[in-house]
Amino acid sequence: MKIEKIEYRAVLKYWFLEGNTPTQIKDELDSVYRDSSPSFTTVKFWAAEFKRGRKSFGDDERSGRPKTVTTDDNIAKVLQMVLDDRRIKVREIAEAMKMSRKRVHHILNQDLGMRRLSARWLPRLLTSDQRRVRMNISNALLAQFRRNKSVFWRRLITVLQAM
Repeated sequence: MKIEKIEYRAVLKYWFLEGNTPTQIKDELDSVYRDSSPSFTTVKFWAAEFKRGRKSFGDDERSGRPKTVTTDDNIAKVLQMVLDDRRIKVREIAEAMKMSRKRVHHILNQDLGMRRLSARWLPRLLTSDQRRVRMNISNALLAQFRRNKSVFWRRLITVLQAM
């Protein structure tokens, strides 16, 4: 059974208010949630927080810069760069957009739902029809390659030069 942070913090607060020590609370959590229970350090931290009078179960705001780079405008620009060149590198996008590679990865993976496949950026989830079409094309190319390798390579080079 997987337990969410907010849920175990609520359970932890209940047992704390019942007068249990962090050790007793940890034993109770382990007996109920086994491998998914929080560590003793976490239990001890939250018991101390509740002892100091904390009311909320949520995380506090963290210091640091806000993620102002991930705007709708920047997401659209990154998408356009990828659509213009599916083989573009994250480093190239980061340099052109003047943002970190980590942020570019986040935009590509989380916001645009893309992943890298054979040096190309593709949408992460393909429909079953798209997967079927790709499989048929791949099988046809493989069959053509097996029939006559030299003709296959000449045609491929001709097609690539035309691009």
